[in-house]
Amino acid sequence: MDLTQIEAVVVLALEEIRAAAPDEVALLRVKYLGRKGIISGWLRGLKDLPADRRAAVGQIANAARARVEEAFAAVAADGGRGVHRPTGFDPTLPGRRGYPGTRHPISHTIEVISSIFQQMGFVVADGPEVETDYYNFEALNFPPDHPARDMQDTLFVEGGRLLRTHTSPVQIRSFQKRRPPVKIIAPGRVYRFEAISSRSYCLFHQVEGFYVDTDVTFGDLKGAILAFAQAYFGPDVTLRFRPSFFPFTEPSTEVDFTCYLCGGHGCSVCKYEGWLEILGAGMIDPNVLKAVGYDPDEFSGYAFGMGVERLAMLRYKIEDIRLLFDNDIRFLRQFEF
Repeated sequence: MDLTQIEAVVVLALEEIRAAAPDEVALLRVKYLGRKGIISGWLRGLKDLPADRRAAVGQIANAARARVEEAFAAVAADGGRGVHRPTGFDPTLPGRRGYPGTRHPISHTIEVISSIFQQMGFVVADGPEVETDYYNFEALNFPPDHPARDMQDTLFVEGGRLLRTHTSPVQIRSFQKRRPPVKIIAPGRVYRFEAISSRSYCLFHQVEGFYVDTDVTFGDLKGAILAFAQAYFGPDVTLRFRPSFFPFTEPSTEVDFTCYLCGGHGCSVCKYEGWLEILGAGMIDPNVLKAVGYDPDEFSGYAFGMGVERLAMLRYKIEDIRLLFDNDIRFLRQFEF
């Protein structure tokens, strides 16, 4: 038995095992380690060797078998794949496309809205999401027994505090730190105790705007909203103002925009009415101005608020609000901002 031949056979065996397809591994095991295999034949042939060579050759043959068994064990641990390439693999083809991160539709929509109003001179401000009753209700003209509190579905936390139900508390906090003119927008998360469905969620995002100065009028409010609508939906959009009620504004209005998909002719998005309700607004109530130390005889102002999810869903034709919070990469890959 030639020792050089043993080493050559072992090297060949290791190469074949490493490159074998999954269905070839079992055949190679029989070839080398089976009862009639090459290495098993070596061990059976030891009895035919001179007595003075049996020990040395037997040691080398056993070592060879151990190396081959280790190679089979390594392939088994790798699921039987080895380095085998699937049939038809072309190494000259480009690699699979990577998917870098992108802006989330909500984040992108907030940035777009904020940019539009910043061009009108508004400054971005923020505030805490865990608020006191004073900032969330009382300073905004919600008396303790006011029925409008029932509209908010508030989530309370320990210590008599609550999760803000709108970003309007930023209005009070900002007014307390500044003297008019004050022109700010407040984007951020808000929370309400609502059942989760395709159209509602227990948390969502708002962008509210506030402007206080001398001689601010309802006409100024309409001009700001129209400028935003044309920048966001296009120059052909028209507005419809409907009377409404909010404790912190008087008079109050809800604003509808012509449906940007059908141009006001009616479609499934606007429920065939031609209009989309986008925001609420109004002139800041004198009681709110008094709460922050502004003289309502000297100053006046307006406020407006819009839901970010609604604007994102309309613009990107998203039918279920839950998709915006599920973090499903398949959904998010549709948007490349």
